[in-house]
Amino acid sequence: AQYTPLPPSRGESPASSEANPPLRGAGGCLLTKWDIFHYVYALLHHPQYRAKYAANLKRELPRIPFVQSPFEGGRGDVFWAFVEAGKKLADLHVNYEQQPKYPLKFIETGEKLDWRVTKMKLSKDRTQIVYNHLWTLAGIPPEAFDYKLGNKSALHWILDQYQVTTDTRSGIVNDPNRADEPEYIVNLLQRVITVSVETVQIVNALPALGEQ
Repeated sequence: AQYTPLPPSRGESPASSEANPPLRGAGGCLLTKWDIFHYVYALLHHPQYRAKYAANLKRELPRIPFVQSPFEGGRGDVFWAFVEAGKKLADLHVNYEQQPKYPLKFIETGEKLDWRVTKMKLSKDRTQIVYNHLWTLAGIPPEAFDYKLGNKSALHWILDQYQVTTDTRSGIVNDPNRADEPEYIVNLLQRVITVSVETVQIVNALPALGEQ
């Protein structure tokens, strides 16, 4: 399962209240609610965590272990490594439409310029996407399929959702193409690949899950 914790409101930054004084980490740095949020967000992406608590995540609220205390020097750095990773992941996932476009190779198979999509198709080796009758996108990295949203990769979700469909009962046509932004879907594909690849890199660099 994919979990996205609800972030704290902008007005609730320090992890404190009138009853509890502000929390300070190693070196006297202030521990904020955003630090806790980003720690949890990174933790929920950790492969070791997802494997260990796989059964629990299917039927109950996620258990949040404490990897290392933020109030310790030295080993307390593990906690802050999760916080920094969580910040990067959250920025990637919230601002996915502003990420750089992954440099795919555009193979032209026709003469008329056309960015409209009817239904995209992934090649058997998963290195190319047949975008439409005119374009094939090549050079998809294998890491693009390692970032999962539920039981499917983010890229698979785009391929499934961005296609022209007709409701069998009403006859209403769902067309994801944008007349005012013809290249929106191809740009989205490239940006989602960037998000997926960078997500995998950040997650793979997380420290081992040593719980307290």
